[in-house]
Amino acid sequence: MHSTELIEQIQRSLTEVVKSADELRDLDQALGDGDLGITITLGAGAVIEALAELPDGATPAEISRACAKAFANANPSTMAALVAGGLLAGSKTWKDLDNVDLSAAARFVRAAGDNIAQRGKTQIGDKTIVDAIMPAADALDAGEDGAGGLDAAIAAAEKAVIDTRSLRSRRGRAAWLQERSIGLQDPGATAMWRFLESWRTASVAARS
Repeated sequence: MHSTELIEQIQRSLTEVVKSADELRDLDQALGDGDLGITITLGAGAVIEALAELPDGATPAEISRACAKAFANANPSTMAALVAGGLLAGSKTWKDLDNVDLSAAARFVRAAGDNIAQRGKTQIGDKTIVDAIMPAADALDAGEDGAGGLDAAIAAAEKAVIDTRSLRSRRGRAAWLQERSIGLQDPGATAMWRFLESWRTASVAARS
């Protein structure tokens, strides 16, 4: 996927993912401060606008950096800062790259997940977005083609999200709930799952 196609795919995916804003808001109200839906909506809109302003010939790494800057600037939230940091970390794996394939996508997602885990001082099992990102990276890495890899990543993220319901939140505002967080679905992990689904929906729409 070259630059123009990558920009259009990101814009279509973000247009799609904001349709999950109400779901994410409701999940976050149960476990956090309820602003995740707003974070996603404002961030997605800012990224779509920023990508429209990029010059022709922008590299995938430059595209990713533009996404990170726009998403962070649109929101003052911790989640926005973590996502932006993840995008910047991912962009470093695309240095000197002009075509994003499945392998490059897997490297990007893993680097983003590692960065979020490090900055957020969290790990798999803490009931955060990291629970969905890392299984998705594994699935992409094992994929044989783009569509199959994406399907596998979505399935892995969905399973991870379902698994978060039995976990106790250990990071952020949700950790204050302690045992009461058990039984609730993690909103950050759900956001990652919905984004992957949105990427597939946008891909199908582009081919039709």
